[in-house]
Amino acid sequence: MKLNKYFPFAFIYFFINSVGLPLGLTYTALLGPFFYIWVLLKRKKEVLLPFITVLLPFIIVHVFVSGVDLASYSIALLNIIFIYFFGQAVYTFLKTAVDHEKILRQILIINCIFCLVALVFYFTPYYDLFWIRQNITRGVDQFLRLKLLTYEASYYAMLFVPVFLFYLLQYVLQQNKINSKLLLFMIFLPLVLSFSIGVTGCLLLAGFITFVIHFRRLAPKRRVLNSFITISVVCAACLFVLVLFFRDNPFFLRLENIFSGGDTSGKGRTGNAFMLATEILKEKNQYWGIGPGQLKIIGDDLVRSFYLYTDNKPVAIPNAAAETVLLFGWIGFSLRLFIEMFLFFYTKAWTNYFRLLLFLFMFVYQFTGSFITNTAEYVIWIMAFTNAFPAFDVKKRIGTTSLVL
Repeated sequence: MKLNKYFPFAFIYFFINSVGLPLGLTYTALLGPFFYIWVLLKRKKEVLLPFITVLLPFIIVHVFVSGVDLASYSIALLNIIFIYFFGQAVYTFLKTAVDHEKILRQILIINCIFCLVALVFYFTPYYDLFWIRQNITRGVDQFLRLKLLTYEASYYAMLFVPVFLFYLLQYVLQQNKINSKLLLFMIFLPLVLSFSIGVTGCLLLAGFITFVIHFRRLAPKRRVLNSFITISVVCAACLFVLVLFFRDNPFFLRLENIFSGGDTSGKGRTGNAFMLATEILKEKNQYWGIGPGQLKIIGDDLVRSFYLYTDNKPVAIPNAAAETVLLFGWIGFSLRLFIEMFLFFYTKAWTNYFRLLLFLFMFVYQFTGSFITNTAEYVIWIMAFTNAFPAFDVKKRIGTTSLVL
């Protein structure tokens, strides 16, 4: 397997981005200055000034009006800027004439190998190399979820989303070069083992909305219908086995808690996250927020007591939208939504199945999880707004107004 020159960076991003580093810090962020220089040389265009221009009003209010702990604020802001540099590098990479699919295929294969290795480690005392033990919902304590070499299972599942959607679309649209049964095994195994209900639910919702939007183009395709039937039959069979033999399994218990309102993890990442954010925001400016790096100064005790954190790791609001409200206020949150919708229409994301799926997934998921410095989130946004995968374009039929693949 010949490696692309960009693959080492893709490997770092996907597999070892936070290994051995303090929580919240990544190698792709540390490499930010390198990515910045590379982007300047590659595109011959200054990319930092527009970003600083957007941030400047917030910086002025935070530092000179509201007041911040300057050391923690500067470090957090620098981390955000370095993540921005990596995002610009990802966009530049996607715009280069390279075989993006080849890199995704290499990640898919290596990830599957890691998953199989992790399954072996599951039965050993060294399981915590690849698995994380969590209290995921009421009645399900100390449950093992696959995280591979990342810090958390839901983050790993989210990291895998672009790979999953890319190859699921290849299968559905009969573009796959990998054997269909093997491919389905390789893309579904990580999601099942990570047991991320949030990621899975957002994927299902994104898929349903995409199917509704492009119903006239997708419904007549036999492979699409067959794929829907196959996946439905497999899911139904699995549910039947679970109901018949494992009625008290964690999946059913968590679903029951979600619908009854007793799922602490789900509530903590949604409504409670916004409640905490608005409560802490009262201490500062509700329009402009408390500023990056200030949560540990202002709301550390409140967040720790609410989520029952027992370690000394840095705290965060486990919801990207809520954390945006907290750090940058309602102005920052409004700006976030405006940029997302502007880029959706400006780049015409709906004209590509893959980009539409990514956009819908991320738009929903930002209200159910993630965090403001989540590199995986920004990679998904960038892929959604960059036309780098023309194989999934929704093409116009000449002489008609209907669209077909």
